Amino acid sequence: MSQDHAATAPRVRQAVGRATGRDASELPVKRLAGHASMRSYWRVGLPPASQVVMVMPPGAGPEEVTKGARPDVDPFVDVQRYLASIGVRVPAILDFQEAEGLMVLEDLGDDMLETRLRAGDDRAGLYERAVDQLARLRAAAEARPTGCLAFGRAFDEDLYRWELHHFREWLLEAWRGARLSPAERVELDGWFDRISASLAAEPRGFTHRDYQSRNLMVLPGGEQAVIDFQDALLGPRQYDLVALLRDSYVELPPALVEAMLRRYLARLAEAGGPALEYEPFRRTFDLLTVQRKLKDAGRFVFIDRVRKNPGFLVSIPASLRYVREALARRPDLAPLQALLARHVPELAP
Repeated sequence: MSQDHAATAPRVRQAVGRATGRDASELPVKRLAGHASMRSYWRVGLPPASQVVMVMPPGAGPEEVTKGARPDVDPFVDVQRYLASIGVRVPAILDFQEAEGLMVLEDLGDDMLETRLRAGDDRAGLYERAVDQLARLRAAAEARPTGCLAFGRAFDEDLYRWELHHFREWLLEAWRGARLSPAERVELDGWFDRISASLAAEPRGFTHRDYQSRNLMVLPGGEQAVIDFQDALLGPRQYDLVALLRDSYVELPPALVEAMLRRYLARLAEAGGPALEYEPFRRTFDLLTVQRKLKDAGRFVFIDRVRKNPGFLVSIPASLRYVREALARRPDLAPLQALLARHVPELAP
């Protein structure tokens, strides 16, 4: 038993006991995968009678960079309530012991979308359900754009630009050892400014921010529950689709990506959202792919170098492949591709 497990097990057992009113002092405790989060997750008891306890480190802030002061309400609690109110399946909060940094949650099991894909479940069916839910979520949130802290923070030019420079700092410079010439730096800054301004001008609405295969839990009946939503903010309609269909952990064939984009547009309109044309929507999807996956590649290096977690380095090649493919669909970005490819050959045409 690790020192961390020995120290945490009594705390999470006590939290479950307080939440459920039963003796949890002898229940088994298992640490669950927390991916890139600074939070840790612990299963107390045995399914189906188990609970999950989220343990938050003191003073924990957002997992991703977010502008603005720290909110008065816990973001997980706030966004969970909002999503539940608009019909999204999310884990129930059984108890929040804020002073202790402990939250007792419904146990949704171990089946993520990613694990069901690897187990051989029907890929198209899994993604159809994920896309349909996302379209309903977005339409419902656009019809009710209030009542959640996500509506008070947004992807703006500064945030997009910061994320792009996160790539420059960590992937380009720290990982690849690139040394941009003054002229290259001016050119790169200009491209990042233009991309950031273009994306910031897109219509904004509720955005999960990381709606991907490790944050969708597949329940026994096939329903998909959404987790890891505490960093939600306002962003373009394409953003969560980029997270889902350009997932660093699961690569999809181009035909399926196109089919899911077209399905999303149809389901969004059916749910009361706007009727949007495919080609302009796809152009923004590709531009967001460039922005998001450059950021992800840099973020994975940051997580390795700063948080001492090398587990995400394996996902850098997929992120760079997505960028290269998106750049190929946007010939107007060819000069940017040429600049990046001089230092990151994987991005060459």
